[in-house]
Amino acid sequence: MGSEELEYDEFQPMWDEVKETLGDKKVVLFGSYSWAEGEWMDNWKADADEAGVNVVDSVICYDAPGAEAEAACRALGAELA
Repeated sequence: MGSEELEYDEFQPMWDEVKETLGDKKVVLFGSYSWAEGEWMDNWKADADEAGVNVVDSVICYDAPGAEAEAACRALGAELA
């Protein structure tokens, strides 16, 4: 991966393929990182907004997801269920 961008070999091509088809579906962006400042999440959100994706929230964590990130994901899942 480069600095402050989505993983380009597998994830970016998959994202590019599906983002235009998400329509009004509620989407939560999640990711973790261990480099730079996490600006990639803002870039990803901007790309999603530009594509018309209905992003309702995002969760970002440094390194491996810990209890706080897991709780945030569970809460969002319960809210959106």
